[in-house]
Amino acid sequence: MNTYIARVLGDGVTPASQSVVDAARLGYWKRYGATLLGMIRHHGVCSADFLHVTHDLGALDKLVRAEKGLATLLRRLPGRKILLTNAPTHYSTDVMRHLGLSRHFAHHVAIEHMHVHGQLRPKPSSLMLRRLLRKHGVAARRCILVEDTLANLKSASRLGLRTVWVTQYLKMSDPIGRAPLPRTLKRPRYVDVKVKSVRQLPARLHRLR
Repeated sequence: MNTYIARVLGDGVTPASQSVVDAARLGYWKRYGATLLGMIRHHGVCSADFLHVTHDLGALDKLVRAEKGLATLLRRLPGRKILLTNAPTHYSTDVMRHLGLSRHFAHHVAIEHMHVHGQLRPKPSSLMLRRLLRKHGVAARRCILVEDTLANLKSASRLGLRTVWVTQYLKMSDPIGRAPLPRTLKRPRYVDVKVKSVRQLPARLHRLR
C-alpha cells in the first residue's frame, strides 16, 4: 500500500517520501475509516485498481500464519458466521481457501460488496452495517462482531451489536506502525469481551448472552 500511495502522491517521476505517505495513510484512515476512501476522494484513484495492486502479495503460504484448530473452533461456535472484511474478494477468498475455512462461513462480504447509495462504505460504516443487518434479517442485538480494530467495534456497538476484541496479533496502536502498544490493553466500554486469541471464545460466550 505504501508503494501505491507513494506513486500516486509523487510527481510522476519520483515517488512521494515516506513521511508524506505515512501522513496520507494515517490521515485518511482517521478521517474516513479507510485509507482507500481518502485516496478515491482526494486523488481520484480507481478502487478496483487500488485493491488489486495493494493485495497482490504473492504466494500466501509464505505469508499467512494461523492458529491450530480454527476449523474445530468455528464448528463449536453457535450461530451463522459471516466473513466481513475490508479486503477484496479475490484476496480474502484465497486466504480462506489457504486456511481451509471457507465452508465454515455462510456468507462472505468483501469490500466490493460494501456500497450504500452508490458510495463505497467499508467498515466502520454504520450505514453499511445497518444494510447488512437488514439484508440478513437479523436484529443487531443477536449479532456479535469479532474484530481486532477498535474503530469497527465502536461503530458496531453503537448500533447494538455485541463486540469481541481480539488482541493477539496487534503489534502497533496506529495503522502506520509507529506507536507501540501499551503493555496493558484496557477494554473500552464498547467492547463486551476482550480475548487474546479466538480460541478463548467458547469459554467467554456466556458473557455475550
